[in-house]
Amino acid sequence: MFDLEQILSISGGTPPTLKLAFFSLIGALLLGQLIAVAYVWSYRGMSYTRSQAHAITISGVIACMLMQAANNNLAAGIGIAGSLSVLRLRIALRDPKDLVFIFAGVAVGVACGVHAFTVAIAGTVVFIGTALGLVLLEMGGRDDFDGTLRFHGPTDEVTEAAISTLLNKYAKRFVLLTLRETRQGEAVEYAYHLRLRQEKDRVALVRELEAVKGVDGVTLYYQEATTEF
Repeated sequence: MFDLEQILSISGGTPPTLKLAFFSLIGALLLGQLIAVAYVWSYRGMSYTRSQAHAITISGVIACMLMQAANNNLAAGIGIAGSLSVLRLRIALRDPKDLVFIFAGVAVGVACGVHAFTVAIAGTVVFIGTALGLVLLEMGGRDDFDGTLRFHGPTDEVTEAAISTLLNKYAKRFVLLTLRETRQGEAVEYAYHLRLRQEKDRVALVRELEAVKGVDGVTLYYQEATTEF
């Protein structure tokens, strides 16, 4: 037979006082806000949403609440895990850094929830310092300008030689993606994927291509959907 009293003594935990619970939740809220502010300062992209900063702050509070609710209690832990397994949070995060900041908010909440305030404060300071330092140092940045070049033109050897000369002049690398007949076979549509040598070369490349006899409809698309600046 199972000893019910022994099981309860093993799985049970002393719940935190109201004062300690509020202190932990407020600590998670404040530290989560600091992480959210660091996210706003360090964000480099075109698809910023305010809800991401809110999610970072709120995730810390939720994690803190869950950890205090469990409080070393086996039954409560199983119940919380079961509740979370029911939820299916489908969040489309374009930037992996968004997920890292969410995880940092959760980690701070967990630390405050188990009353490891020293770890929570130290971890927040180190995380924010690292995040801002990477931005200031521009670590991992590359001055590559990828794009897709489309235009119409004839298929004679003179035109193809002029196009090849221009691409070699302005692009580090290029590859022909598609070649499709248009205008009932009188012209073809070229599509190149290329990497420009310098950003300023984009205007000169387009202008010189348009100056080639028979070439028209020149369009340069940037390949990267999430541009960083």
